[in-house]
Amino acid sequence: MLSIRQRLFSMAFISVSGEVGCPYEEVAELIARDLSAELLAGANLQHRIAEEFGAASIPEKARKYVTRSIACRIGTSKHVVISGPKSESVIRDLPSSLRMHVFRDRGGKVRDFDIVLNANSLDCPQMAQIAHSTICTMGLLTSGYLSEKDEAQAQFDLRLQMARFGIAPQHGTAAARKQFNHPSEEIFANLLDFYGIRWEYEPRSFPLQWDKDGNVLEAFSPDFYLPEADLYVEITTMKQSLVTRKNRKVRLLRAIYPHVNIQVFYQKDFQDLVSKYGLSERVAG
Repeated sequence: MLSIRQRLFSMAFISVSGEVGCPYEEVAELIARDLSAELLAGANLQHRIAEEFGAASIPEKARKYVTRSIACRIGTSKHVVISGPKSESVIRDLPSSLRMHVFRDRGGKVRDFDIVLNANSLDCPQMAQIAHSTICTMGLLTSGYLSEKDEAQAQFDLRLQMARFGIAPQHGTAAARKQFNHPSEEIFANLLDFYGIRWEYEPRSFPLQWDKDGNVLEAFSPDFYLPEADLYVEITTMKQSLVTRKNRKVRLLRAIYPHVNIQVFYQKDFQDLVSKYGLSERVAG
């Protein structure tokens, strides 16, 4: 029986890279044409990145996550060929994928590739034919495309990574940048932007204790308010002392304002938020 990761990436994802001066881009084009696959390379890939994530430059460390996000979306209906320097890192360690590298000189780093082709002894059609035979032998074309459910899961995992770089799609609802109190809050805001979820940062303060004259002694300002879900969200840190203090304030808030919907979340609970409030459709779309 296939593992979850094998089922998730059971379609054909092929990367084609090569040394400078080798015709690996042409090999990638031939493979994509032979498989009727989508080619992500050069200007085409850059256009897709700009279309989905805006014209702002993408940090180099985030580029593989952005490219993999695009590839996973396309992978729900087509095979995908990715070509360019370090394109193998986009699909590294993913089952049912093929990483190709074209070279002319001996040596170099080859451990990250499934097959390495010598452009001194093989022409482009020959290399494309070898790739096709390898793809068929590995059974990459027989297991179907990526399901919408699995693509949504893959996109969630990738967006957690990209949110660290503040990358959001064009359709996002990014509000004016705020001065966040903690980096985890900015990551969470970026993630909400990615899903197109409207949010407000610390929009309201709830009094919790008063003196005998009615002056507020203690108040609580939840980190986020999500208008579409009518939900306040408080992001915790991993320090137990802070968590205990926040939990106490949340208990007081719920007792004094029973009509207010509030939830405390660790960063690991982001996915629970998506599924609990029916936001997974936004991910799949």
